[in-house]
Amino acid sequence: MDTSAPTNLHTGSAWPLLTERLGIRPATPADAEATWAYRRLPESSRWVTAAWKDYESYARSFRDPAHLGSRLVVESDGRVIGEVVVRPNDAWTQREASRAGAGTEAELGWSLDPAFAGRGLATEAVERVLRLCFTDLGLRRVHARCFADNRPSWRLMERLGMRRESHLVAAALHRDAGWLDGFAYAMLAEEWRDRQPS
Repeated sequence: MDTSAPTNLHTGSAWPLLTERLGIRPATPADAEATWAYRRLPESSRWVTAAWKDYESYARSFRDPAHLGSRLVVESDGRVIGEVVVRPNDAWTQREASRAGAGTEAELGWSLDPAFAGRGLATEAVERVLRLCFTDLGLRRVHARCFADNRPSWRLMERLGMRRESHLVAAALHRDAGWLDGFAYAMLAEEWRDRQPS
């Protein structure tokens, strides 16, 4: 990745990012315990990429600088209630255009404490992170994937105006359920701008 690309989550933004009900800030190693409180729950770990069996293993992974640098925590009234992950990456390009495509995209992911589900908080958090991506970070495209059976996740993406770009048949291997269908969604910066109030 071209290191001059504006993709460092910790710079270029005033933290915390605020919404009507939430504060969003870069995660710190101290957030491992608060996030473990809900990440250990079966209903929370069902669709995420890793289900940890014990706190020590989870905390080691959470505190890994490679993971910590892309992780934002979501707070409500000073309590950590979720996370949004922003992983900047390079666009798919031909070799001659690779420099221009470096650091122009990001993959998004999220997790919310099930105790706070159903209140629109995940939508509010990811909506604010989209603004971070398209304004502060200057990205041209964001994308996210989910299992097709993870209805809350793809419904959230559709509420945000993300486009379903593909339906992958039996292409996503779930740890318990085997090969499942998956969905890929994306949004371009101009699509995001078109949705903003004038």
